[in-house]
Amino acid sequence: MRKGVGSRAVGLAVGFVADRLLGDPRRWHPVAGFGTAAAAVEQRTYAAGRAAGVRHVALLVGSTAALGLVAERATRHSPVVHVAATAAATWAVLGGRSLVREGDVIGRHLSSGDRVAARRRLRHLVGRDTTRLDEHEVARACVESVAENTSDAVVAPLLWGGLLGIPGLVGYRAVNTLDAMIGHRTPRYRDFGWAAARLDDLVNWVPARVAAGAALTGAALDGDSLAVSRAREAIRHDAPAHPSPNGGVVEAAFAGVLGVTLGGTNVYEGRAEDRGTLGTGPSPAASDIARANRLSRRVGTFSLVGAIALALLPRPRR
Repeated sequence: MRKGVGSRAVGLAVGFVADRLLGDPRRWHPVAGFGTAAAAVEQRTYAAGRAAGVRHVALLVGSTAALGLVAERATRHSPVVHVAATAAATWAVLGGRSLVREGDVIGRHLSSGDRVAARRRLRHLVGRDTTRLDEHEVARACVESVAENTSDAVVAPLLWGGLLGIPGLVGYRAVNTLDAMIGHRTPRYRDFGWAAARLDDLVNWVPARVAAGAALTGAALDGDSLAVSRAREAIRHDAPAHPSPNGGVVEAAFAGVLGVTLGGTNVYEGRAEDRGTLGTGPSPAASDIARANRLSRRVGTFSLVGAIALALLPRPRR
């Protein structure tokens, strides 16, 4: 096992399996700890304007990636220790099991007719107003969240981990967490959160397209040429209308493979946002959440293979 190469690949695989089996730690979650620290730092760094936001993001992402680099170099001398450190970081930053678990709970509530409980649980996944959503709108929101978060919480961290190791894992999660915290267009964060939102778009550009490609690959391996065709059309014609350059691609791929229509108008804090229409099938139902979860797990597995391939790429000797 070459130092830092084979052990990185094994660590990614072990961390991925840990996430599949255990999900997020219920207490002392490192990502939650980062969020708490970021909120405290914001009390000192916040100012109206993009420059303050750039400094805020640079400080938090830079310091997190630097800590990851220290961990990478400190453990690289021992393959076993490096595997353990990489696995721990991978488990900490992945969110695949928790994402699917939330989808399962929402699907069960809808199937049992408890729309109120489904709406309440949906708030764990989405930022939109859920109080007036009917069954199909709840299912649509859940499928959209599963699709986008499969890319953000599984595919992207794996690929960055495969490319850069522990610094890539924790640095990516810092970027994505900051986007969730300050990257939205409220009066407070319209300028201050600009850097977080744009950096998140940048680091997710390739992973989102890898996630979409993995969804199509799964359909192709199943021999479902119709699903592949639907997904390609949705990505080509529908995704550009979505406000997110990355979320639209992944959601369009899921819509096509699943044969449903996603997108539409969402309400955020009283503000309506038209997110375009993705796909040409019927509106999602409760049963489609389970199908989206299965697709999410499959995309995650394909992405692990890609991350391991990145980790095993030969690197120049220093």
